[in-house]
Parts: sequence; structure tokens; C-alpha cells
Amino acid sequence: MKRTDELAAAALRIVTRDGLAAVTFRAVASESGWSLGAVQKTFRSKSELIGATLTYAQSRVSDAVSVEPGRPSLRDWLVNLVIATLPLDDDRRSACLIGVAFSDRAPFDSDIAESIRAWDQELRHKLGMLAGRAHAEGELDRRIDGDQLARAVLAFASGLASQLLYDPIDEEAARSLVTSIIWSLTAVPESD
Repeated sequence: MKRTDELAAAALRIVTRDGLAAVTFRAVASESGWSLGAVQKTFRSKSELIGATLTYAQSRVSDAVSVEPGRPSLRDWLVNLVIATLPLDDDRRSACLIGVAFSDRAPFDSDIAESIRAWDQELRHKLGMLAGRAHAEGELDRRIDGDQLARAVLAFASGLASQLLYDPIDEEAARSLVTSIIWSLTAVPESD
């Protein structure tokens, strides 16, 4: 693992445990086992450290999605995608806390906002392409707009994940709720 990744991983552990405000050069040095000088040599500023930490967190999420997108069915895949983002165990709770910490800072830090915006845009684009494939394969009604579906799924997942941080439910209840919502979002629209 590269030094930047080791330091970013240490910063993520701090974010999960103590919040984003607790990430300092000294704290990262202590958490990672690297010297304070090594952290300062790797990152010129705290802002650069925070940016690298966000990039590392985003790469971990990308690595976690290993199944073929949209398979076995778009609905099943979307349900599993949302479930993977919910704080239903320690690892997913940590990931949610990291997401919340960066999202809370985004309105005040244009670099973080841009990184999250680009990440969301890429994910919406991929979900839109999956919806297009589902349209072509007859799995999804053509009247369901792929971009709107992607925005709705991401908004639902984000909101539910945040809610479950303070009002947890078990995985079975979460899966039932998510399945119901995904099926509602992908249902054939009523004709006028």
C-alpha cells in the first residue's frame, strides 16, 4: 500500500471514530504509525490530506461493487446496491459516517463539493446506462426515465442511510423496505 493510501486509511479511521474535524496531521501520524514529518511531507496542507482521504474513501466504494451491474435483474441489483450502503454492520456504519462527514463539509469546501458532485454524476450516469439496458431488454418500462430513477435511488439510499445512523433497524427489515421502494420506483407508470 502506498504511503498516501496508508495515511488516508488512518484518516478514515479517525473520521469514523471522532469525525472529520479530528483529522489533523498529528492525529494521522499517531493513527498510522508514520512520523509527523512524513505526514507533512506527503501532504502540503490539511485540505490536501482531506481531499486524499475522500478520494481513498471513494475508491474503496468502487472496489466494493464486484458483481456485474444490473444482474441478475436491475431491481435485485438496485436493492443490493442500496443495502450495501446502509449502516447495518460495523463496516457499513463506518462508510456511512465517512459519507456524512464529507457531505456535511461539502457546502463549505468547494473541492470536496466538486469531488462529491463528480462522483454522484458518474454514478447517476452508470445507473442511467443500466436503466437503458433494462429498457432494451424489456425489464424496465420505457416511460421510466433513467436519470430520474438514478436520482431517486441515490436520494433514497442517502436519506435512509443517514436515518439509520440514529434510528437503526435490522437487515431483514431494511431489505424489505428497500425492496418495496425499489419496486415502487421501477413500477410501470399509470397511463393518463
